[in-house]
Amino acid sequence: MNTESNTRHIEQRNYHPGAAESSLPGMSRLLQRVYRHRGITDVKQLDTSLPALLDPALLSHMDAATALLETALRGQQRILVVGDFDADGATRTALCLRALRALGAGEVHYLVPNRFEYGYGLTPEIVAVAAQWKPDLIMTVDNGIASIDGVAVARELGIEVLVTDHHLPGEQLPAAAAIVNPNLPGDPFPSKSLAGVGVAFYVMLALRARLRKYGWFKESGRPEPNFAELLDLVALGTVADVVPLDRNNRILVAQGLKRIAAGRCVPGILALLKLAGRDHRHVVASDLGFVVGPRLNAAGRLEDMSVGIECLLRDDEDSALALATQLDQLNRERRDIEADMKQEAAQILESLHNEQQDLPLGICLYQADWHQGVIGILAARVKELWHRPVIVFASSSEQELKGSARSVRGIHIRDVLDTVASRHPGLINKFGGHAMAAGLSLRPENLDKFEQALQEVLGQLVSPEQLQGIIESDGALRAEEFSLDSARELREASPWGQGFPEPVFDNEFEVVGSRVVGGHHLKLQLRPEGMGLCIDAIAFNPDDLSLGAGERIRAAYKLDINRFRGATSLQLLVDHIQRI
Repeated sequence: MNTESNTRHIEQRNYHPGAAESSLPGMSRLLQRVYRHRGITDVKQLDTSLPALLDPALLSHMDAATALLETALRGQQRILVVGDFDADGATRTALCLRALRALGAGEVHYLVPNRFEYGYGLTPEIVAVAAQWKPDLIMTVDNGIASIDGVAVARELGIEVLVTDHHLPGEQLPAAAAIVNPNLPGDPFPSKSLAGVGVAFYVMLALRARLRKYGWFKESGRPEPNFAELLDLVALGTVADVVPLDRNNRILVAQGLKRIAAGRCVPGILALLKLAGRDHRHVVASDLGFVVGPRLNAAGRLEDMSVGIECLLRDDEDSALALATQLDQLNRERRDIEADMKQEAAQILESLHNEQQDLPLGICLYQADWHQGVIGILAARVKELWHRPVIVFASSSEQELKGSARSVRGIHIRDVLDTVASRHPGLINKFGGHAMAAGLSLRPENLDKFEQALQEVLGQLVSPEQLQGIIESDGALRAEEFSLDSARELREASPWGQGFPEPVFDNEFEVVGSRVVGGHHLKLQLRPEGMGLCIDAIAFNPDDLSLGAGERIRAAYKLDINRFRGATSLQLLVDHIQRI
């Protein structure tokens, strides 16, 4: 939360074309307004039942992919799942192992690259490690679309490769036996925002349908598994990977949240929620993104993701809790490392700001001793503060720097890196990613030249408006809308997330009371202008803790339900404050 009006400002959301005149019966005027801002024109768009999911057969190459897996199952071949070291990769790996074992795979194991030794994806080095297990089939999850060399090495060793991924492909595709990726050129699957775990879920659905068609369950005497039981993992991975919640993803997340709320989920998720003080019965998407996801990610950032994967694979509550406790401790260590790096970054930026009037269009930061597992979080924090693309580098060896990039709306950071690489061949060793996040590596001696090339490309793409910190608001609330009923209605209308944002409102208030809690947060009592109400509010980590009683402010906030000792009350979660 930021209190500096010169770095962020509030703008009213506009209705999507055609939405302003649409009819959404059966809901409050407030919820209709929120939905129309998000382009909802028909109540059918709000159907989050499982029958409304897109058909797995729409994904190209699905027949080839499931044929590979069927052959592996019938021949009891050794299947090795090569995952990724973030929460999406962990959930996807756990999902594949649970599904394949339920379908009858005898020998299925996983391998997750240690990011500090092998880097990202199915590299030749990872294939060499994988080959020691003598797999017949390698299935990549949440990676592989850029693994040209690794797939080639595997095929030379006689190992078939099935790539399942959702990252944007480059000009050349790996020579895998099959590739399932909704972002392949010409792929007809309508949801291009499917997370890696979503792709894995769809592959397992299609595989189950194929096995049913060809009599596998009758032949083997094995019961057909209910893959709805995997939706808790799908929801977690989808939210944690911050993919846009289009309609299909909202179905996946909504169904997974229902299972978690009912306690019908893997014990590891329940344990992680419990350690964070969250009641699973009231879980919402943001709990997965800000509570469970970071604890899973901490394992991949500081050590290796196997701790997180094992936590999601355990069916025993005690062992799951023990692993979740390890993850919770790793997350505490990650936060301490991040705090130190953030302070050093602030000093670098303050010095840079003093040397020149304006910060560059894109911020590049590097310290030799920064932890490469935390640079992505630091890039996100700096981007939030300064509202421009940020790339943070750390040393992975004497010969290589690894960078993590985060971008702002309207600036496709992977495409920016692609343009830099095209104009300056050899400058970047490798890169990949999405519109809002990407990774890259380069030689230390190329850092200055890279930064210059980055500024040149951004100078041709970036407008001043894109570098403004904008908080989009759904408008002001009326007196009767400051209620628990409104908060409950909005909560039940979830899931909210990337591309389908949680409702934010703004009003002018008088500060009735203010006190610092927890050393870093502001507990407030606010009276909306022209109303006789006094409402509790909290602002987490504001830049300015000096706000006092009697001051007038304009605040952007969310409606929240505060639960304390069995009682519930309305609370505002304040995202931004402007003094008036």
